[in-house]
Amino acid sequence: MVGLRSDLIAGATLAAYLVPAAIGDASLAGLPPEAGIHACLFSGLVFWFFCSSRHTVITVTSALSLLIGSSVGELSGGDPVRHAALAAATALIVAVIAFAAWMARSGRAIAFLPETVLVGFKSGLALYLASSQLPKLFGFSGTHGDFWDRSAYFLSHMPDTDGPSLVIGTAALAGLVAGRLWLKNRPIAFFAVIGGIAATRLLDLGGRGVKLLGEVPLGLPPIGLPQVSRGDVNDLLPVAAACVVLGAVETFAIGRMFADKHGYRLDPDRELLALGTANLVAGLGRGFPVSGGMSQSLVNESAGARSPRSGLVAALITVIVVLFAAGMLRNLPQPVLAAIVLAAVMGLVDVAALRHIWRFSRAEFFVAMAALAGVLGSGPVNGALIGAILSVVLLLRQAARPRVTELVRVRGTADFADRTGPGHTTSGVLVIRCESSLLYFNSDYVRERLLELLAGRTDRVRLVVFHLGAVPRIDLAGATLLAELLRTLRARSIAFRLAEASGEVRDALRRIGFDRDYGPLDSGQPVDRVVSEWQGEHPSNSSASTAAHRHRARGSGRRMS
Repeated sequence: MVGLRSDLIAGATLAAYLVPAAIGDASLAGLPPEAGIHACLFSGLVFWFFCSSRHTVITVTSALSLLIGSSVGELSGGDPVRHAALAAATALIVAVIAFAAWMARSGRAIAFLPETVLVGFKSGLALYLASSQLPKLFGFSGTHGDFWDRSAYFLSHMPDTDGPSLVIGTAALAGLVAGRLWLKNRPIAFFAVIGGIAATRLLDLGGRGVKLLGEVPLGLPPIGLPQVSRGDVNDLLPVAAACVVLGAVETFAIGRMFADKHGYRLDPDRELLALGTANLVAGLGRGFPVSGGMSQSLVNESAGARSPRSGLVAALITVIVVLFAAGMLRNLPQPVLAAIVLAAVMGLVDVAALRHIWRFSRAEFFVAMAALAGVLGSGPVNGALIGAILSVVLLLRQAARPRVTELVRVRGTADFADRTGPGHTTSGVLVIRCESSLLYFNSDYVRERLLELLAGRTDRVRLVVFHLGAVPRIDLAGATLLAELLRTLRARSIAFRLAEASGEVRDALRRIGFDRDYGPLDSGQPVDRVVSEWQGEHPSNSSASTAAHRHRARGSGRRMS
């Protein structure tokens, strides 16, 4: 019951924020206010049932709204009816693509956002959202653009500050911060909404120049498919594909952030299914594409949401507001809404996490800073994409240069370990280990590294053993590399043997006919057995082999006695 009560309060608080935010984003998309409200309303009725995140709120967002306004606006030719139909059709196409991605289990591919990216993303997002809300807090109109444009605009318009707006907004912000410190898990944001509406009536804030939410459009639209042609669908495909990528990245980034914070598991495939379902009903309800909204989700979490049911509560309240009580939110001050968002984003900047990343890896810190800078310069979605792309590049760079090291025999044992440890080199034998799969993008580096280690030996090497125990798989290029090494070393009168090759690696080698030149691919033999067998076959090639035979002979004599 405690969880349900928390969700009811969070849903009511969220509804008070969703409606004005939806109206603003609808204007960015070039659509009437009701289009944004209907998109949030219908998508909210179904998203909660399919998603795995407990705090993500489905809504119209600035990124998708701007994309619809710029792309669909060119196709509609200035006709508002056609513009609305094309926007709704785009949402339906987004749903189809999301369903296809869900059926292909592509959630993990789309959700490639490591923790490093999330730390930078959240820090940049806090600054980005703050730049969008500060003008409202100070009582003057904001602007569009990136963080730098908004910050410059805010600083240049400071003389336009409205005193009553700043007072009511600052008071709400102070109350919200105090509530987070001393009244944790209490619906402080909900009380701020109620208090703001009450203050408007008692103090006549509207008459004092404080901007209020204003009228909320009434009524629900007819449900059905928009009137578009097959040619329109083809024209909308690129726009819809971009919406899927942006929406999926933003939705998963938000869900991952809250899942890590509250300790639960996020299922990317379920998020794709929920995203597709939400866009389906948004399109049928004459809305436009939706995705997870960061500011809305932060408001939801800070209001005490415990489960996705808060999104359903918000949608149901929005239905009631749209049908019967549009005047309920008319007197909500805009500075109070800004204070709710600002209070929610304060905890996103994690200086301790950034310091930890800096100490651990400069390269990963650079990725976090790139995500932060991307959010500030290009917006939240592009910032997340930049961070994800750089993470992939860093991963490929590391995978393209795997650790390839020489192994030596540990003194007094039959084991082989890294050359840096205590041990000695077996005369005439070079043992190397690659600590990565052998794939097309690292095979050249592995070849060069092996030949470099071979050239660095001062004795005459007669056997090279490739330890494959840390190589889980190989592709065609990796298998070809081993075959080329076999031929190259044989041409130099050097034997080439494999050790501890997994079954998958041996199967891949058999498929290219490696065993025809190499011989039988036995089950992964350890290095010491491979070396001992070779020394037994070539006793004159290594002085160490003589000692080994003597050691075995003494052991045999003891057993016989």
